Amino acid sequence: MPFAVRQTDYQKNPMLNICDAELLGKTITEGELNMHISESYYGDRFVDKDEAQTLLKNSTIINLVGNETISLCIELGIGSENAVKKISGVPFLIVFKM
Repeated sequence: MPFAVRQTDYQKNPMLNICDAELLGKTITEGELNMHISESYYGDRFVDKDEAQTLLKNSTIINLVGNETISLCIELGIGSENAVKKISGVPFLIVFKM
């Protein structure tokens, strides 16, 4: 399964926005909370699992959305399952490495 990614720098720290490719362009809603998984934020390019692993390991700030993306992150020991939140059953996670 491909992942959609966008890499930037935030205050000289490598930042990665990554999501399950199938979620790109969708809006998830729960009550008054809406989250749009936009191409401009997540969809610069598509990568395979190996490249996604490398990007996750080398990024300091990571914004993640989707089951596959978060499972991969947790498998790598990045982030905590306790920190995962869900909107309409879709998990998201924000990681800041110190």
